[in-house]
Amino acid sequence: MRLLCIGRHQFLSEHLCRLFRDVGAVCEPAVGVAQGLVVARAFEPHLIVVEADLLNSSVLDTWSQESVLAGAPVLAVSLTRRPEESVAVDLCGLAGVVYLPSLNRAGVLALLESARKPRGVDVPPNILISPPRQSAALH
Repeated sequence: MRLLCIGRHQFLSEHLCRLFRDVGAVCEPAVGVAQGLVVARAFEPHLIVVEADLLNSSVLDTWSQESVLAGAPVLAVSLTRRPEESVAVDLCGLAGVVYLPSLNRAGVLALLESARKPRGVDVPPNILISPPRQSAALH
């Protein structure tokens, strides 16, 4: 499975890659959403893992217009917001929002396994920050 890992700086995007590579995913890091789009065109990811703070409706709308990204679920991850804290998930098209420090190896494997499903990612309930409005992939 190919994952595009987008962080706001190189250290974070590479950290996301290390986390998912440890369970067998093929990962490509990108810094920021603009570089993420450029990398995605060559990499053709199956899943996009991106820092939640980088996402907004405009970004998701742009990605939904790109054929290489339109079918890939978007999993937003937060490094700072705990499950009891609010995250703006009014972003149409998110597969889920995950509090990254709560993920263990089993949780990472569960996320990747669920991403293989045709309708997108099913985020295990114990790591969900708040329920997304739509759990399907971007169309």
